[in-house]
Amino acid sequence: MPVQSPRNRRNRGPRGPLLPPGTPRHRTASQRFDAAVVDAYTPLLDAYPEQLRNLDIAVDTVPRMRLRPDMTVFPEEIVADGPVPLGRVIPAGVDTLGRPTRARIVVFRKPVEQRCTGIDERTELLHRILTRLVAAHLNMDPADIDPRFHD
Repeated sequence: MPVQSPRNRRNRGPRGPLLPPGTPRHRTASQRFDAAVVDAYTPLLDAYPEQLRNLDIAVDTVPRMRLRPDMTVFPEEIVADGPVPLGRVIPAGVDTLGRPTRARIVVFRKPVEQRCTGIDERTELLHRILTRLVAAHLNMDPADIDPRFHD
């Protein structure tokens, strides 16, 4: 009698990642999301290299902002879906130790992923979020950055 591996119970085929951790092409879900953010940001950076030269881009798991419960309208530098922030622009300033900081765009991974059912939908949502945030940073209309932009 052949011995079945515990990953092939009920003959459904192997379970688990196709590429085991430790192999060069293995990526976690957060690494795949980070790469998708960079892919969505690259055309914007290519279109405005001088204006975005001093702008950093980051991904955070969840929003870490103090929001009032009665807040229904967010400022331009925050992109939200209803009451949930999806990304924001943090202007250049000074940190708690008195060191200067660069302006930064932060995209919130969990809220974005929860609103997407597939890779194409995630790509489109990231494009919309980043277009609005770059427009807010450059003090432009999103339609000026991308004529196909729709809200």
